Amino acid sequence: GGSVPGRCRAGVGSPDSPTREGGPGRLASRSDGRSASPLISSPVWQQAFKDTGKTPVEPEVAIHRIRITLTSRNVKSLEKVCADLIRGAKEKNLKVKGPVRMPTKTLRITTRKTPCGEGSKTWDRFQMRIHKRLIDLHSPSEIVKQITSISIEPGVEVEVTIADA
Repeated sequence: GGSVPGRCRAGVGSPDSPTREGGPGRLASRSDGRSASPLISSPVWQQAFKDTGKTPVEPEVAIHRIRITLTSRNVKSLEKVCADLIRGAKEKNLKVKGPVRMPTKTLRITTRKTPCGEGSKTWDRFQMRIHKRLIDLHSPSEIVKQITSISIEPGVEVEVTIADA
């Protein structure tokens, strides 16, 4: 093991590189017979650098229960985004529940037409309907990022919450 410029090696090498006097993986002995560092000369330290010949196996990716909430005032655009999300999830073979259609919220404002209060008592009745859909997925969060990166229609609000199953 050659030294890298700018790095302090302090006599610690890989198990097969010679270090000060003691041969591979050993430090020079002290005068009382014990090694200078029991950690470095221990088999545990040497096992950390041992080449087993296997490629490192990726750890199991955590599967989360993910809820996607879609809200919009426009039903057509809401249903289009909903269908796109579900199509993307099914292409990746994910467990999908939904779309669950929640009750439509109807917000009403009744107000007088005239600003001054004179004249016949005519009223305007305004209302806004808010539609809501829920989609539940069982998948890793990285895949959900890919699915939700689709183009989302204007006026559709997407909320993604992760709850561990």
